[in-house]
Amino acid sequence: MEKLKRILILLLVITGLYIVFNQSVHFNVFSDNSNKNGHAAISNGISMINIDISSGSTTIIPEDRKDLKAVYTGKRKLTVKENGDTVEVTLKSKGFNWFDWGSFSDKSKLKIYIPKNYDRSMSIDLGSGNLDFSGESKNKPVNLDELTVNIGSGNMNLKNLNVKQFGHDGGSGNVEIDSLKSKTGSINIASGNLDIKHYIGAIRADVSSGRLNIQLDKLIDSIQMDVSSGNVGLDLPNNADFTLNGDVSSGNISCDFPLTTKDLNKKSIKGTHGSGKYKIELDVSSGNIRIY
Repeated sequence: MEKLKRILILLLVITGLYIVFNQSVHFNVFSDNSNKNGHAAISNGISMINIDISSGSTTIIPEDRKDLKAVYTGKRKLTVKENGDTVEVTLKSKGFNWFDWGSFSDKSKLKIYIPKNYDRSMSIDLGSGNLDFSGESKNKPVNLDELTVNIGSGNMNLKNLNVKQFGHDGGSGNVEIDSLKSKTGSINIASGNLDIKHYIGAIRADVSSGRLNIQLDKLIDSIQMDVSSGNVGLDLPNNADFTLNGDVSSGNISCDFPLTTKDLNKKSIKGTHGSGKYKIELDVSSGNIRIY
């Protein structure tokens, strides 16, 4: 009899917890969407715009203005604030959820309007969802001192950017970039995909098991890549002047360019094309790199 009482009490506790949890999820998923705005002044003392988005659809729009304005429609919590020399824009879940069901069906929309003459630093952290950021045109790009991109499992589209320092850290998400000029480009890919078209600048890339494709309009600086088990495509202009030095463990490096002073074996590939002005240093464990 005592054992039966214990079982009954346990069932009542489990039922009560289920009701509380179910009502919490119901409130977060089915609550009405609301419109929210946020503003922050972009004074001369602001050197960084930090954007941290958990999910949903986000668009960053440069336009003629002096402040940053964020317009949001959705269920999450939007925060726009100044923190020292940084303006922070964050979009996160409200309160505590045992399981955030809303992230699977998040149709929220966030538009972030920034001054088009803002030319300092920006950091973008995207969990899931989609984000778009582009300059007016290839000849009228967004100009920044530094752009750092961190993506989890979402999708990001960047276009028409001129950045002194570009950094990319990717998990399992997908990033497409069209027209990017950078003095230094640092790329880290775990298992995601990064496609870059019309790139100009130096490249330093670490690829684990993801995929990286880069098409260069001009080769004006060195390229260094370490590839574990990922795949890399390096599309160079026909008149590129480079010296290739590639080391291979169990992977593969192929080069469609005719090379002079060529040294090719199962473990390495070396040679020059044109004047050999710029160095291309490649290290492959079990991945693949194709130069074409």
